[in-house]
Amino acid sequence: MLTYILRRLLLIVPTLFGIMVVNFFIVQAAPGGPVEQMIAQIQGTAGDVTARISGAGAGEGAEGTARPGSRPGAGEVSKYRGARGLEPELIRQIETLYGFDKPAPERFWLMLKNYAVFDFGESFFRDRKVVDLVIDKMPVSISLGLWTTLLVYFISIPLGVAKAVRDGSRFDVWTSGVIIVGYAIPGFLFAILLIVLFAGGSFWSVFPLRGLVSADWADMNWPQRIADYFWHIALPITALVVGGFASLTMLTKNSFLEEINKQYVVTARAKGVSEHRILYGHIFRNAMLIVVAGFPGAFVGILFTGALLVEVIFSLDGLGLLGFEAALKRDYPVMFGTLYFFTLLGLLMNLLGDLAYHAVDPRIDFEARET
Repeated sequence: MLTYILRRLLLIVPTLFGIMVVNFFIVQAAPGGPVEQMIAQIQGTAGDVTARISGAGAGEGAEGTARPGSRPGAGEVSKYRGARGLEPELIRQIETLYGFDKPAPERFWLMLKNYAVFDFGESFFRDRKVVDLVIDKMPVSISLGLWTTLLVYFISIPLGVAKAVRDGSRFDVWTSGVIIVGYAIPGFLFAILLIVLFAGGSFWSVFPLRGLVSADWADMNWPQRIADYFWHIALPITALVVGGFASLTMLTKNSFLEEINKQYVVTARAKGVSEHRILYGHIFRNAMLIVVAGFPGAFVGILFTGALLVEVIFSLDGLGLLGFEAALKRDYPVMFGTLYFFTLLGLLMNLLGDLAYHAVDPRIDFEARET
């Protein structure tokens, strides 16, 4: 097993390199880089991140938008000073500020050397190190990802097992209806429904709408802090759980149904083995392989993808919102730094998934597989 772990760890290096190469040159080819963002700010035509989604601000700056490469005074109309064009010397200074005075291959090589020692640089627009930004945003995303994953597994596995042993019963039918409804409703729509019902909307004001903790959290004692923390994350986690438990429940049920009808189960029953021992001593181990091994991947998926819209809706400043804003603003250090970090974490979680396979069933030997 040690040989397999070392081989997987060594494969992380070329995988990271390939992902970074592809993303670097795709992003470089896309218009609207940090230089253009700074020019738009100087000209007064830059919009807020959320304005691109909501459409706000399209009227103010639309008339005065001047392309960075256009000639000054070429017919642009704007009420902002400097919107008619910028001096070439200023453009060169902006390029030097963001390192764009160097060719793309040189910038890529410098990025790889820094990333090899986990030096992700500083944000273009936040004046902070990327590592500090990730550390600051991590508690929010980890809270959402960890508690959501745990609740999804604690709900889905017992429910899936119960549906498998009661296949075709009334319990199986009506729980399948609930699962279909939960699977059909997107998480962000359910989040909006929860806000309307329980967070100061048209009905009750039971839960807070913003933040991970209250403003006076530091002044509370520890029981109050814990209660306040769960009070704030109750609605976001509920929205994520409703959208995530359906597929895992059906996966658990189908895995158990597949194992229940196998020959070794029939043989065990013929020998007089109790149903409890058959279910939890034989079927459970084999059926739960795919479920348990998928825990690391499910956590990463919820942590870095599923929580994005929920973070925006509930005003939770986490990693998802950080990456979203960095992508829109072309904040390259944050984009590539978080991409590098997330990719590395995802590859390590895949390795943990294989180790989980081996832990659930020691008969699985990854070293015996041909590479």
